Amino acid sequence: MRLLCVFAHPDDEALGAGGILAKYAAEGVETFLITATRGEHGWFGAPEEYPGPQELGRIREAELMESARVLGIKEVTLLDYEDGHLDQAEPWQVIDRIVGEIRRIKPDVVVTFDLNGAYGHPDHIAISQYTNAAAVLAADATYQREQGVHRVSKLYYFVDTARKIAVYQEVFGELVMNIDGVERRATSWEDWAITTVVRTEKYHDQILDAIRCHRTQLPGYEALTLLPVEKRKILWDTACLYRAYSFVNGGRAIEDDLFAGIGNLEMA
Repeated sequence: MRLLCVFAHPDDEALGAGGILAKYAAEGVETFLITATRGEHGWFGAPEEYPGPQELGRIREAELMESARVLGIKEVTLLDYEDGHLDQAEPWQVIDRIVGEIRRIKPDVVVTFDLNGAYGHPDHIAISQYTNAAAVLAADATYQREQGVHRVSKLYYFVDTARKIAVYQEVFGELVMNIDGVERRATSWEDWAITTVVRTEKYHDQILDAIRCHRTQLPGYEALTLLPVEKRKILWDTACLYRAYSFVNGGRAIEDDLFAGIGNLEMA
């Protein structure tokens, strides 16, 4: 079994998907990560101490690789687009690169951001759109035929409930961005809309260790590592996802496994 997560920035893998990456790696699933940018504009320290985009990008790449090691990720691919400008990249170029990675890795399951990008972040929205398109094209035998094809069995969006968002906002303040003169805020998913709840309570320590790897971000994230146990449980006892499509299962029953149904497909 192979799991591929596709995100925008270093630290998305720890804050967002840390629980599922740790869980499935521990269970013998091969886990892969595509990160679209180096996060070179994500500076939380004193402005006069900002090392500049090139150096911060280098530092954050090293932090990403350390986090990946903690989470047991087999391989990380950096696309190296500009942080904060991913939605302005040439779409076909980004999509084509993700198609190539999907066809090379051959994941059974792909996970990315939801269509709102969690809280309206343009980079998050862009990588979700690119990943959706790439999953479709990777299975299209008429597109870049020399690469071969691969059909992803299941595509998921990583989503948050209102309870999880409340804890994050307790730590970071209100998650709001002003984009084109419009305020965008964190978007929670109703419990009835969530298709998949994966138990990850055994991996709190790994998640926290992965978050701590992102030392340049800790001036903003330090409070996460100091949360009381009951708040950590809200954030990291479970991972909530929306099954955007599946070729192997469906229905209203809540899944507890991203790979549910895939074994039946392989035996068919």
